[in-house]
Amino acid sequence: MVKHRNAVRSVAQDQVLLAADVGGTHVRVGLVSQPAGAAGPVSVLRYERYACAEWPSLTAVLQHFVAYLDRSFHIDRCAVASAGYVLDDAIVNGNLPWPVSIRDVRDSLGLTQLAVVNDFEAVAYATQFLAESDTLPVIENSAPRANGPVLVMGPGTGLGSAVLLPGSPHATVLATEAGQIALAPGTEREIEILRVLARERPHVSVEHALSGPGLLNLYRAISELQGSPATLDQPTGVTRHALERSDAAAVEALDVFCALLGSFVGDLVLLYGASGGVFLAGGILPQIRQLLPASRFRERFFNKGVMRPFLQQVPVRLMEHGQHGVIGAASMAIAGRAGSG
Repeated sequence: MVKHRNAVRSVAQDQVLLAADVGGTHVRVGLVSQPAGAAGPVSVLRYERYACAEWPSLTAVLQHFVAYLDRSFHIDRCAVASAGYVLDDAIVNGNLPWPVSIRDVRDSLGLTQLAVVNDFEAVAYATQFLAESDTLPVIENSAPRANGPVLVMGPGTGLGSAVLLPGSPHATVLATEAGQIALAPGTEREIEILRVLARERPHVSVEHALSGPGLLNLYRAISELQGSPATLDQPTGVTRHALERSDAAAVEALDVFCALLGSFVGDLVLLYGASGGVFLAGGILPQIRQLLPASRFRERFFNKGVMRPFLQQVPVRLMEHGQHGVIGAASMAIAGRAGSG
């Protein structure tokens, strides 16, 4: 399925570039116009979202997008934001549906410049250009937001996380593999769940619980502990039944998910000194945006002993992933903050 956004308007050839945000479920692609003097936010002239499962490769997705552009545009620059890391010619990540060859993308599209950046680096970079109306409050406070590090994280196919460090003339983004940190239970019930999860693997990461597949892992473990059959086999089904309160294991799984998320986000805020706030992204959270503020997220976020007063000054807001990965990738490439592939 392809979702179309925006129409191309007339701009100079040297002001445009192709940008893609590659996730485990969707590829978001945009034709982006850089601002005059390469300062300020970019403009997205055309935008489409592709379901990864319907395409054989990233190259095929990008070729389809380019084929429908105005023929007056010759695309020779591209910025790709992707989960994982670059190793030689490949983008390495177990959550992507197919291998990604940097050389194949560059050669097949005839690119002279291909910049590659971590997907959550790109989303974090784009938060500089967010308006408050683009986000929803999860935890608010009356104090003005500090000009400090900003944490961006979110559960989707995996668990992404990055930190924006304000600076001049450009901010710096620290990519992290925070999702691979060991899962830390905070209650007796969560210890029981961890014991079940640990039977399958020697290292239970946070991502193994806080992601789409992670929600399903929680549901299956809780079903076993409740002595009930695990009849649901998709994260969306767990979410739906939890919100409808029609499956006891799904209800508890989503409750534990929110509690673990609050605890982990609080840990990361303390780790990075993220006084500038938190933006939550990812494919799951918008589906539970009404539930999250009233869940145990808040309780566990603040439950950090003597650091509670610090955390009470840190706003937490929910953002739709949307075009932000595309905007961030393009902006980083224009500012020379992305690596070349």
